[in-house]
Amino acid sequence: MITIPYITALTTYFSYGLLFAFGQFRDFFRKIFDWWYTSNIQGYAPICLGLEDFYIRRLYLRIQDCFGRPISSPPDAWFDVVERVSHDNNKTLQRTVVKHRCLNLGSYNYLGFAAADEYCTPRVIECLKKYSASTCSSRIDGGTTSIHMDLDECVAKFVKKPAALVFGMGYVTNSAILPVLIGKGGLIISDSLNHNSIVNGARGSGATVRVFQHNTPSHLEKVLREQIADGQPRTHRPWKKIIVIVEGIYSMEGELCLLPEIVAICKKFKAYLYLDEAHSIGAVGKSGRGICELLGVDTADIDVMMGTFTKSFGSCGGYIAGSKELIQYLKHTCPAHLYATSISPPAAEQIMSAIKVILGEDGTSRGAQKLAQIRENSNFFRSELQKKGFEVLGDNDSPVMPIMLYNPAKIPAFSRECLKQNVAVVTVAFPATPLLLARARICISAAHSREDLLIALEVIDKVGDLVGIKYFPAEPVKQQQEDGGYKLE
Repeated sequence: MITIPYITALTTYFSYGLLFAFGQFRDFFRKIFDWWYTSNIQGYAPICLGLEDFYIRRLYLRIQDCFGRPISSPPDAWFDVVERVSHDNNKTLQRTVVKHRCLNLGSYNYLGFAAADEYCTPRVIECLKKYSASTCSSRIDGGTTSIHMDLDECVAKFVKKPAALVFGMGYVTNSAILPVLIGKGGLIISDSLNHNSIVNGARGSGATVRVFQHNTPSHLEKVLREQIADGQPRTHRPWKKIIVIVEGIYSMEGELCLLPEIVAICKKFKAYLYLDEAHSIGAVGKSGRGICELLGVDTADIDVMMGTFTKSFGSCGGYIAGSKELIQYLKHTCPAHLYATSISPPAAEQIMSAIKVILGEDGTSRGAQKLAQIRENSNFFRSELQKKGFEVLGDNDSPVMPIMLYNPAKIPAFSRECLKQNVAVVTVAFPATPLLLARARICISAAHSREDLLIALEVIDKVGDLVGIKYFPAEPVKQQQEDGGYKLE
């Protein structure tokens, strides 16, 4: 639970209120001039209307240079950011030929596989030559190659499940699977901060959706007990099926799921458990097998395991792992398998090669070194940010660490000032987060050296002082004297 300082909450509300008031004031006169000079075309209603349109025009466009920045190199520890300019107050942006070499603190390249790799890259190139870039077909038509079948088996073995099925897009894995698993008469109980792909999948399923407080097993148990006692709406019949959905690492909070407690509750109430490991698979655990390995949970206790390949494996797509009966059922019913183009063969080869490196099957210890490096980098960076007075969310071992900004004016200020000093960060605000909880989301990689992290800390420290986002007193710093002693400053 995030405790927002009273003054910070007050000034944030005031800032948004001021922006809203001035935006509405300008829109009022805009309507007058539009009515005077133009008329509706053939009686059509405006295609863009409502609060979403207002938010985009009056708030988002003002700072859109902080988002969607194009890059022109692999998303490694450092990458090239293309400079953009605007001549109409940020309504439109034009690319230039100028590039800036920036430290990358925004990509999900947790294990460093997104750039060229001595083991993965040659195999991907050979696969591209053999199979081409796309199958141009769905899995049930001409889109299943031997690579796809090998990948299904490789993923199942890696996550320690009997079977697995891969898809070409991670977002679709959630949004297309949930409507197949449950429908009308079923109950979905979802963590309040689950990813949008889960939210859309749950809404599209037709099942009744209930939400429990973020990462709070006691509230989950309360919701389960109440819903089982009440039954279905109006009829009060027993639920046909109950599925609890959680994430391994929450992408906007950097928190680890309290999985052992949630597993115990699901067993107690005979509810199925659906685990989204998009940000945890490959990134945590002794051998990179995710949150179950890290917290000592038997994968047999997880009914449906979902994950993506866009983070730790440097590729694209997603997977569902579970029992053989479940996977067989999905092969005959899931639209993402039946109708969507299968995952690109070179992308599939990248995943399998990355898994082999992680497990040491390439004949080296690079995989173990990467896993040790991501953990060391994450814990070092998090502790140093906290020492400097920043409010950092999340848990140790998590490579995701949000720095709280709160005030809307501090979102573009922090992003632009960091970019000026060649550090690229991702800022996140409403509607991706609650209105008051804007943040900068730092993603650490095993590709970052200690020198890279020290550069980032120095820049963020300076910008934090400039923007005013140090909400806690900094810890005293020990400095070495000439005589070899230490003093507190």
